[in-house]
Amino acid sequence: MMNPAELQQPLLHLVQQTAMQEGLNGTPVPGLFCYKVSKPGTVMPAVYEPCICIIVQGRKTVMLGPELLSYGPLQFLVASVDLPVIGTVTQASADAPYYVIQLTIDTRLLSELLLQLPQLARASKKAGPALFIGEAGPAMTQSLLRLFNLVRQPEDIPVLGGALVRELHYRMLQSEHGHAIAQISLHGTPTQRIAAAIQKLRKEYHQPIRIEELASQAGMSVSSFHAHFKAVTHMSPLQFQKSVRLMEARTLMLSQRLDATRTAYQVGYESPSQFSREYSRMFGQPPARDIALLRP
Repeated sequence: MMNPAELQQPLLHLVQQTAMQEGLNGTPVPGLFCYKVSKPGTVMPAVYEPCICIIVQGRKTVMLGPELLSYGPLQFLVASVDLPVIGTVTQASADAPYYVIQLTIDTRLLSELLLQLPQLARASKKAGPALFIGEAGPAMTQSLLRLFNLVRQPEDIPVLGGALVRELHYRMLQSEHGHAIAQISLHGTPTQRIAAAIQKLRKEYHQPIRIEELASQAGMSVSSFHAHFKAVTHMSPLQFQKSVRLMEARTLMLSQRLDATRTAYQVGYESPSQFSREYSRMFGQPPARDIALLRP
């Protein structure tokens, strides 16, 4: 089997043909995307849904609460639950852009695969971090090559696409983080219950937070819920909600051209001045100045 370094150039060639535009590029395969960034220092705040991201060229740092992770070519990052993350591209240029492949994780597909992988289908009693980095070995890299060769032959996707996406999920489970990835699809694990609470928080981010209600729905005491939530996200539920609110606010101001005051109320703040202070701490600029810099 070829080593990953020998596979990087053919994979890069295929991704370059797919990611022609700066930023997000879709593909004909559902849930499969590419990003291209040509300028180092580009900040990419986003609320990740469960996904795997594999860098093909360049480097990036990812911040989740106080946790800072860095990864580079032929390394992958997995977000196993919805997470508010600030990513910064640290290595990119016009001649050698940053390229990353992103695939949405299908938890039902993981559950099907775990029926054939009983050694991984062991529920953990403790929740663990939901964001981690690993090495894309030869098997995963070859799986990506096959998937991107298919992108160039869209007529084959209805027949072969599902099998190749399934293979990539299998490679995730066979990676060094396979047991942790499995926890999100095993019913009743602390990670799966925290993931359900996170989805509720994400959906109702503009509403006042009710820790007792979230803990009750997760089947945990308040203290246990706090401990498991922080183990998964590196944040308290309140910090998590604030991060989601601020990222949603930034998206609203960019996409709908809302001013800071209207946006503050829309995402759940009672005080526009508090919103401005917390926005500045997170993004380094007051809302109006930050958005002005981002707009073309």
